[in-house]
Amino acid sequence: MGMSTRWYTLFLAAVGLGRLIELRISRRRQRALAMRGIVMIAEPHFYQMVLLHAGVLLASGLEVWLLRRPFRRALALPSSVVVVLANALRWWVIRTLAGHWNVQVMNSVELGVVTDGPFRWIRHPNYAAVFLELTMIPLLHSAWLTALIGTFAHIWVLRRRIAIEEAVLLADPTYRAVMGPKPRFVPGIRL
Repeated sequence: MGMSTRWYTLFLAAVGLGRLIELRISRRRQRALAMRGIVMIAEPHFYQMVLLHAGVLLASGLEVWLLRRPFRRALALPSSVVVVLANALRWWVIRTLAGHWNVQVMNSVELGVVTDGPFRWIRHPNYAAVFLELTMIPLLHSAWLTALIGTFAHIWVLRRRIAIEEAVLLADPTYRAVMGPKPRFVPGIRL
């Protein structure tokens, strides 16, 4: 395979490493929240989200290598732009949420409702960013099959995750009053 395939494989490995770093940050924040008496909410399907993230990265690489997917600039350029913007949004969310942010659902609303940063416009900017990122990463190197299957799997996983998270968040009257009227993912569009 060509140089683009090797670079893409290194890119996928870097994204995977980034996810591991995020897990370390998350664990540290979970411990800090637990020390303040905030409990983790049971998420029986959390492992599906972990498998989805790892699966999209692995399947993207395998599809490119095994099915010899070509590198197409016309597809890679817009996909790259979306991946970069999605990552910028994700890190903006992580910075805005500060001590609230972690990868599992914890009821930290008692510490205050976060309404600045991207939360000024939507309730779930992180999910929007990760959705875009996981859809576009396969398309960076024409792994359209992974993008298609991964997108449908992500919708299925997110529906379950958001149901758990919103049950916790919307139970809080302050959160419900401030954030409830806002759209979930895209400003101006109620989904």
